[in-house]
Amino acid sequence: MTTIDTHVTTAPADAGAERGSAGVVAWITTTDHKRLGRMYIVASLLALLGVATVGLLLGLERADTSTDLIDAGAVSQLFSAYRVGLTFCVLVPLLLGVATAIVPLQVGARSLAFPRLAAAGFYAWLIGSGIVIGAIAANGGPGGGDSRMVALFLVAHILLLVGLLAGAASVATTILTTRAPGMNMRRVPLFSWSALVGALGLLLALPVLVGALVYVYIDYRYGRGGFGGNKGIMTWIGFGFTQPLTFVYAVPVFGFAVEVIAVASGRRMPMRGVVFTGIGLIGVTALSGISQQVFSVPANLLYGSFRAFLEVFVPYALFNLLPVLGGFIVIAVGAKALSSGRPRFTAPLVFGLTGALLVFAGMVANAVYLVGDAHLGGTVFEEGVWLSMGYGALLAALGATAYWGPKLWGRSMPDMPLVGIALLGFVGAALASVPLYVAGFADQPADAASFDYSGPQELWNWVSAAGHALMVLTVLAFIGLALRAFTGGPSAGDDPWDAQTLEWATSSPPPADNFAEIHTVASAEPLLDLKPLDTQRSDA
Repeated sequence: MTTIDTHVTTAPADAGAERGSAGVVAWITTTDHKRLGRMYIVASLLALLGVATVGLLLGLERADTSTDLIDAGAVSQLFSAYRVGLTFCVLVPLLLGVATAIVPLQVGARSLAFPRLAAAGFYAWLIGSGIVIGAIAANGGPGGGDSRMVALFLVAHILLLVGLLAGAASVATTILTTRAPGMNMRRVPLFSWSALVGALGLLLALPVLVGALVYVYIDYRYGRGGFGGNKGIMTWIGFGFTQPLTFVYAVPVFGFAVEVIAVASGRRMPMRGVVFTGIGLIGVTALSGISQQVFSVPANLLYGSFRAFLEVFVPYALFNLLPVLGGFIVIAVGAKALSSGRPRFTAPLVFGLTGALLVFAGMVANAVYLVGDAHLGGTVFEEGVWLSMGYGALLAALGATAYWGPKLWGRSMPDMPLVGIALLGFVGAALASVPLYVAGFADQPADAASFDYSGPQELWNWVSAAGHALMVLTVLAFIGLALRAFTGGPSAGDDPWDAQTLEWATSSPPPADNFAEIHTVASAEPLLDLKPLDTQRSDA
């Protein structure tokens, strides 16, 4: 397949061109990547409302030790539902949806590679997610008491992951095979590069998680002798929901951050190769999914032999310190780009910066968590790491929706209210995660609603619950503003951001085959090449 191939699609470019049952059928049967991406985004945002609400309930349950808001038997299931829901019902599909909608436009392709596979993947994920949530609600899932619902949870989880794998395969293949003439891999847009690294990471790690689920299902269905039954499910599949593997899911955050930094600065991104390397280093954590191990540093390691030190420290550094180095490289180059001019501080830039900083903070905290001398194992510190990563990635995904919304819907969201929403979300994410770091050092146990330790235990949990409440408000405010703007807001124009990449060279919304003519790329910033030199804010 080449970039000039036009694939059959059941959807015209303008979503408003169809009405009634014909329009519904066109959306359901579409293979247009722009519609598939929007369906991922909308479904993930709706799931995010439910997941954030569950997080708020769990936060309130831990904060108020005098009353029980949740039945004691359901607490462990809700913790599992929260972990599964935020990771695979919201975070991964939301970022994958943005990539599905935008990557073909960025690389100058007429269509997504394997569009029917991508469409099938979306419905597999959607149906699997619905069944997973239903199974947990019906006393299934990890720790559930209904054996049929536990088995249903395992099968539906496999279906969910197969759907995400299909979407990731389509995105990766698009970047590798359908680029515009002249766009070699060094000229691939920064977000598309991060989407490629993230998609390849999913293709490496998620099949291993699928295999683990198959083993657990067979054991649970026929004997329950080797994997611990319903109580042992998270023991065997938990590596897919914890660090460092979860950092692979957030790789596109850094690509989006540097993308909007370049646009805000009006300059070509300096040291692109270094940024590519930094994003690639973060993707190394996909190997932890293959090994299914968390490599930590045991306590008192320095008192042993140098060989014993190397045997432990080298894998720890590979899976936990290299991602930190990669995130630092990306943030440092981004800061250099911002400091070299007078950037425009737009809402997508605020979303991208705050999201990347939160994910990077989670990477650093995870490296601390896995040091045995810190004595943080089994505490809520790990949940704080996961929340910092998860909520940070969600903020960046919201920013990406606002940034590329004008291209997908043809209308813009108002910038100043969006900045307020971004800052509200940043405060909420920080309040939800940071107090759990403190509580972890005070030995508050993980995934527990009843505990006792010295110190103001209620204070940390009340602050964390307040952070979850702010995240719920952030999601509600963003969805409300997006509905209002994308259905009746002002027309955005083809290039409202004065951007640099190919998606802004076509109309908003784009036609069914994306481009009226195929562009030949001569640099990594093809739109800057088309603009007069006196309108650019940097040297070409």
